[in-house]
Amino acid sequence: MPDISIPLRGDYITLDNLLKVAGIAHSGGAAKLMVADGLVQVDGAVELRKTAKIRAGQQVQVGDERILVTTALPELPEQGG
Repeated sequence: MPDISIPLRGDYITLDNLLKVAGIAHSGGAAKLMVADGLVQVDGAVELRKTAKIRAGQQVQVGDERILVTTALPELPEQGG
């Protein structure tokens, strides 16, 4: 399965929100259950904190799905002409 790349809009995203945004969990409650059940790894280690702060450069794995968190590309100013 191909990696899912998620660009950050701020400094971090909480783990439960990341799982929702990436489409791995259909709701926040489902995401929190996945974390509580020990199904989620962050950088290769099981993460049990539902609202762990995930920052750019970190990798989250759920089963065979891997999420790569990246920095958002800066918006370019519009050029008048």
